[in-house]
Amino acid sequence: MAEALGEVAQVVDRLQAVVPALDASREALIQANLALSDQLQSFEARTTALTENAKSVAIRHIAQRTDELARSTAEAQVRAMQGAAHAMFRDELHPALQRLTGSIQEQQTNRMRFESWLTHGAVAVLASALSWAAAAWVWAR
Repeated sequence: MAEALGEVAQVVDRLQAVVPALDASREALIQANLALSDQLQSFEARTTALTENAKSVAIRHIAQRTDELARSTAEAQVRAMQGAAHAMFRDELHPALQRLTGSIQEQQTNRMRFESWLTHGAVAVLASALSWAAAAWVWAR
C-alpha cells in the first residue's frame, strides 16, 4: 500500500506540474482566440469592402450594357420606322401624288387652251370695236 501511496504522490506531483502548463495553454488559447477575433473582424471588413466593390462594378457593367442595348434598340427602331415610312410613301402617297400631278397638268393644259381662246376673243372684240369706231367716224363726217 505504501507503494500505491508513493505512486499516488507521484501522480499528484505530476498533476501539479501539469497545472501551470495547462494554465499557460489556456492563456495561449485565449490569446489566439482574441487574435483570431481581431483577424476575423479585419477579414469581415475586407470581405464587405470587396463585396461592395464587386456590387458597384457589377452595377456599372449592367448600366453600361443596358445603355448600349437601349441605344442599339433605339437605332433599330429608328431604322424600322424609316423603312416603314418609306414603304408607306411609296405604296400610299406615290400613286396619290401621281394622280394629283396628272390632274394639275391637265388643268394647266385646259387653262392654256382657255387663255388662247380668250386672247382670240379679245382680238376679235377689239377689231370689231375699231371697225365700229372707223365706220362711225366715216358716217359722222
